[in-house]
Parts: sequence; structure tokens; C-alpha cells
Amino acid sequence: MLNYSTSEENYIKAIFHLQGEATTVTTNGLAHELSTKPASVTDMMKKLKTKKLLHYRPYRGFHLSQEGKKVALGIIRRHRLWEYFLSEKLQFTWDEVHEVAEQLEHVSSKKLIDKLDEFLGFPRFDPHGDPIPDRHGRILSSRQICITELSLNKTAIVCNVSDQSSEILELLKHKNINIGTKLEVKKKFDFDNSMEISAASRGKIRQPQLFTISEQLAKNIFVTSTLTPLRVEEGKKNI
Repeated sequence: MLNYSTSEENYIKAIFHLQGEATTVTTNGLAHELSTKPASVTDMMKKLKTKKLLHYRPYRGFHLSQEGKKVALGIIRRHRLWEYFLSEKLQFTWDEVHEVAEQLEHVSSKKLIDKLDEFLGFPRFDPHGDPIPDRHGRILSSRQICITELSLNKTAIVCNVSDQSSEILELLKHKNINIGTKLEVKKKFDFDNSMEISAASRGKIRQPQLFTISEQLAKNIFVTSTLTPLRVEEGKKNI
């Protein structure tokens, strides 16, 4: 298995996220994503094309090859396993884990990552609810809806947060909303589309909390009726 530089891996991961489902990525789009110059992107694209990691035609954009997708999924797998480890074993808060995992994801020892996966009990989702690819690059996901679409008085489980900025995560932490939190929408207010929520943290026996959240916050919270995952074909889901 080839080893890639930190810079190459950052480009590969960024392209994977940008291309979604069979979408061609532009030089300017990738330059904006990585806060770099288009000329630097062009140079890197030539290197990655030489290594057969992407299909690139000047002025027409580019997308990852099958081998490129495999490498990208490996990087994402490492990142999310480290996030899970930091959160579950070292008690990092979920707004702290991303930055540290950005560094650890470049430790590419396959044996280490497989052992880490086993040590953690083969987790399926990271602390933010994003699916962790397995050792074969397969992605597991759950059927989910935005909490704004949840019917009144129906219990659901928080499974994903779409905006993972530190500000959003800090607010969710303040309201004791985490991945695995059981929620019910008790009332929706027409005036500003805010919601009254009843929530109980996973594994804690206590009276559910009742509080109000804004429409802006609600649009970032996704829930499912179960955490039992569905298998999704490799490369078919933008993660």
C-alpha cells in the first residue's frame, strides 16, 4: 500500500467531500475549500493523476478514481475512529475532537487502525453521528429526518448534526443534546417556528428535560427511530 503525504491526503479528502455523487470538482472550488491558490491545486492535481488517484482534464475539472475513493474512505475511517476514541475513552467534548483527529488521521498504519477499531468495539458512527467506513470502505448509515419533520409526541433518537461548527456544538452541549439523546417534539410555535422539546440523555434514568430550541438550531439536528444501520454501497453517499 502506498503512503501519501499529509498534503496529498488533505486534497484527496477534500475532493471526496466536494464531488458528492459523480460531481466534477473545479480548481477554483477546491482552492476555496482548502484556502489555497488555484495554481497550487493544478500542480497537486497533476501529481495525483500520475498516481492514478483521480481523473483530471485541464479546464474541465476532476474527480477521484476508484483507487482515489478507496484512499479517501481510508482517511475518513481513521479520522472518525480517532474522534470516537478521543470522545469515548479520553472524554474530549465533541466540539474538541475534530481538530485533534485532523492530525491523527495521517497515521496510516493499517494494523493500528484495525486494532483501534476492534478495541473500540467496531463503532458505526463517530461522536457527531457521521458513519465510520469499515475496513473494506463500506459505509453504514441510518434512515434519518430533520427534527423539524418529526411528528408531535413521537420519540426519536439524535443521530446526526449537520453543522458541526464549535458554536453549534457548544449550544447543543449546553442543552444536553448529544448523539443518542431521545427526543420528542411537544409543540411547534407558528410565530418563529421554534419548538418545545422533551429530551432524555442516553443511559440516564431521570425526568426528561423540557426546553425550547430555535428553528435555526432545529434545522441542524437529525433523528432516527432506531440506530440500527442500513448498508450503503461504497461511494454512493457523500460523507
